Formats: sequence, structure tokens, C-alpha cells
Amino acid sequence: MVRLEEVEDETFVDKPESSKHDVLLADDDADYTDTDSEISDSSDVADLSSFEESLTDRLTALRDIIPPQTRAKLTSTLSTTVSAASKTITFGGKSLWVVCTSVLLLGLPYALAFQDEQMVQEEERQRQLMSEGASGLMSAGGEAGGQGGQQGGKAAL
Repeated sequence: MVRLEEVEDETFVDKPESSKHDVLLADDDADYTDTDSEISDSSDVADLSSFEESLTDRLTALRDIIPPQTRAKLTSTLSTTVSAASKTITFGGKSLWVVCTSVLLLGLPYALAFQDEQMVQEEERQRQLMSEGASGLMSAGGEAGGQGGQQGGKAAL
């Protein structure tokens, strides 16, 4: 976690004495200092680059930007959303399980029985067609033999 510490500027703590013409900060060469600071030292930069900060560490540090009330509302909303999504997925999974097992336990045997019934009806229809065809051949053969005998008899006369 990042700790912030307020450092007060010396110029604001120790107010300078008034100068001529009541100017607080007069341009004086003594006020200018060397621009090199300890922060820009190359050894410190090397130390900072070796410090590895993970993404979670950065995100955790950023949470202080969001006010506590807003953070509480976001947390509550996110928690409610995750809970609702979890319940919906759980209910959907259980419903899908019930539907699939019902189809397998009830629908599959019904489909097999229906297919067997269709096969039995088809066999009965084929037998009926065969018996009609056989009786048709028998009656056609009997009529053809009787007619042929009559025609042969007439031809012989």
C-alpha cells in the first residue's frame, strides 16, 4: 500500500522578510538552487526499475481514488449481479439436466415402441397385399384356364 506524507515547502513555512517595495519574493540569486536532486540520481532510478509491481498491486492502490460510498455501491451492485448470474446458471443447468434425463427415460422408449409399431403395421400391410395378390393370381389363373378351355372347345367344334 502506498503511504502519503505531506512535506511542507520551506518558503511557505518560513515567510521571507519583506523586501523593498513590499515584494515578498524578490529575484535573488540566493533563491536559485541546483536543479539536480536526489530523485534524479541514476542509482535510485535503477532501484525503482528493479522493484516489480504486479497488476493487482496497482489496482489495489487505485482503489483509494474511488470514494468509499461509491465503492460500497459498486461492490453491492457487483455482488448482486454475480449472485443473480450464479443462480441463473445453476437453475439453467439443473433444468437442462431434468429435460435431458426425461427425454432419455421417457422419450427414447416411446420412440422405440413407436418404431416397432410402425414396423408391425408395415408387415401387416405387406401380408395383406401379398394375400390380395395371391388371390388375384389364383382367380385370374382359374378364369384364364376356364376361358382357355372354353375357347379350345369352341375351336374344336
